[in-house]
Amino acid sequence: MEQENLKELISKKEIQNKVKELGKQISEDYKGEEILAICVLKGSFVFTADLLREVTVPSTVEFLAVSSYGASTESSGIIRILKDLDCSIEGKHVVIVEDIIDTGLTLNYLMKTLSTRKPASLKVCTLLDKPERREVDMKADYVGFEIPDEFVIGYGLDFAEYYRNLPGVYIKSDE
Repeated sequence: MEQENLKELISKKEIQNKVKELGKQISEDYKGEEILAICVLKGSFVFTADLLREVTVPSTVEFLAVSSYGASTESSGIIRILKDLDCSIEGKHVVIVEDIIDTGLTLNYLMKTLSTRKPASLKVCTLLDKPERREVDMKADYVGFEIPDEFVIGYGLDFAEYYRNLPGVYIKSDE
């Protein structure tokens, strides 16, 4: 896969600094508590791993796989759970860890689905927020970066399963 037509939007260093900041904020908010981080696969696996290394309160992690993109740069709007949680979240402080909030449809679906499982609290931490694209009212409790309406890749985000290993976030253009 060619790495042409990539423009750096957020550097590796900027991400590292923001992840530390988010980890500190979550640790302060949950002081004396334990959290269950839900990593939304596949896009947030890099962010979740880095974030949890910065969280100082006791934490566990679960993985949930959803799909709304396929191999396109546009969301299909149809959300499918490909892998559900392996444990109950009832009575737990849950933090959903997302790579990006775009239309908000996926997160809205996850919030509704997970809230029926009776967690003690349910919050969202996203690395990237693209508010221009929002189709439903959805706000994260913790936001790394607000970004413009561009298709982005890197740091776990993909295009047709490629580019997840890039250390920063890049805009991919077709030009």
